[in-house]
Amino acid sequence: MYNARVPIAVIPWFELPSLSLGPLTIQSFGILSALGILAATWLAQRGARELGRDPQVILDFSVIGVLSGVVAGHLVHLISYHPEELADPWRILRLWEGLSSMGGLAGGVVAAVLWFRVKRIPLRSYHDAFALGVAPGWGIARLGCFTVHDHPGVHTDFFLAVRFPDGPRHDLGLYEAILLLALGAVLWALHRRGALRDGLLPLLAVVYGLARFLLDFLRARDVAYADARHFGLTFAQYAAVALVVWGAAVLVRRRPPDFAAAASR
Repeated sequence: MYNARVPIAVIPWFELPSLSLGPLTIQSFGILSALGILAATWLAQRGARELGRDPQVILDFSVIGVLSGVVAGHLVHLISYHPEELADPWRILRLWEGLSSMGGLAGGVVAAVLWFRVKRIPLRSYHDAFALGVAPGWGIARLGCFTVHDHPGVHTDFFLAVRFPDGPRHDLGLYEAILLLALGAVLWALHRRGALRDGLLPLLAVVYGLARFLLDFLRARDVAYADARHFGLTFAQYAAVALVVWGAAVLVRRRPPDFAAAASR
């Protein structure tokens, strides 16, 4: 039994009703995830257009990117987080039952590398556009996680805690939604100022990777559906380290602005 010193969470426990359409049940998570995908695609297209890139490239890639993300996200969920579910091999085909966001990101990244190479389009020229779409779109999808409370954290007296049935806990879906939406606003502000050109995606990777690595230490272990750890860390934490390393390497190698050339124009 959890005994909080101040057993008051600022956010009460809530459960949003699901919508049944025959054999199909639609939850708030699915609706907000779909809205996040649509927002990410639209914002990335807008960013590409403003950067002088072809926005159709974003739209053409979006379908394969989403499908690859769903498949990879589901496989990572089964293999890295809940391998016990593989006792039923048919779970592999039920793609809607369990998704890892970091697994989905990994699938999307692999698909982007291969797709852009086949199309002979420089992927790096679309880095900024992807960053401008991914951060806010992912933030909206994370609001879906918050509405179903599927990322419970440890018990806490923090003022943003949610009053879970067994006491106030961190809700990591909420925290990530706040983080990603704030990052999206910062990236768009940098874009409007013309700052950090070709560096927005690695910046997003570094900041989000660091935050996600730390946030996962708050993930609950004392719940019935706890995520598996590997040598003490979640799959997402290993992926976060990879994001930080990649982002930092790209930022270090990034060519600084040619101020002399700009001044002579």
